[in-house]
Amino acid sequence: MPADTDSVLRKLEEREKTEGELPPLLKLYQALLRVQAEVERKLASQSQAGLSREAIKQRLESGTPLVNFDELALDGELLSDTFRQVIAIFADHYAGPAGSSPERLRELQSEYHLTRETVRSWFEKQKLPAKSLARGVNRNLFHAIIGATLKPFLVSHARTLIGSIDQERWRRGYCPVCGGKPDLAFLTGDQGARWLKCSRCDTEWLFQRLQCPYCDNQNQNDLTYFTDDAGLYRLYICERCKSYIKAVDLRKNESLLLPLERLYTMDIDRQARERGYRPGYGL
Repeated sequence: MPADTDSVLRKLEEREKTEGELPPLLKLYQALLRVQAEVERKLASQSQAGLSREAIKQRLESGTPLVNFDELALDGELLSDTFRQVIAIFADHYAGPAGSSPERLRELQSEYHLTRETVRSWFEKQKLPAKSLARGVNRNLFHAIIGATLKPFLVSHARTLIGSIDQERWRRGYCPVCGGKPDLAFLTGDQGARWLKCSRCDTEWLFQRLQCPYCDNQNQNDLTYFTDDAGLYRLYICERCKSYIKAVDLRKNESLLLPLERLYTMDIDRQARERGYRPGYGL
């Protein structure tokens, strides 16, 4: 089961007590997690319309994620409040990129309204309408703000539905719950089964060892991986689509929290980009 938000927060607090002030990126992440954890608690008290067993079976067999946009439980007031809090966090911990500023982000809190149309475009991985982009805010940063805002809502659905997924039968390169792309992989079990982790809702699902999750390439001549000296981390690359995905071998250390490993392994991202590859979840 994916690590819950509170567990990750406790781990960060332990590190903070041991090492002192957290690095800037972890402080940003910690602040976001606190907001997201509170939203998750509020959503846990709300009833959500569920899918019948037959509907779940039909969607999974046809390769259709279990949640489409119109079925998302998006409380408008809670969504707007979360959006404003997320913007404030990014402004307080601002460290780039060009084309934005903390002052502009703070202005955004009062003047920008996150519309359902914008959220739909983000969820369905469509290009955001030009009119929905926040003036004076970097496009990638704006995407990150929307993603951080929607995360607790998606996680809430994922926790409800994850037990309905037949892991042996899904094995696709996108999330069985929300349709998001994976941004991390991990290995478990005696045979080193490879699992993928959704970049949006943190759902985990079983996947093939020798297949690119982004372009479905299975040509072994195009697929390879690099590993560190300890064998704990891997970098899987695909020569066909020039994408990469990081992986953690949990057989080496089962106590690692994967949400934190996304950040702890950012040097692997740097090395991958220097080699000419790009993160597959951004394709």
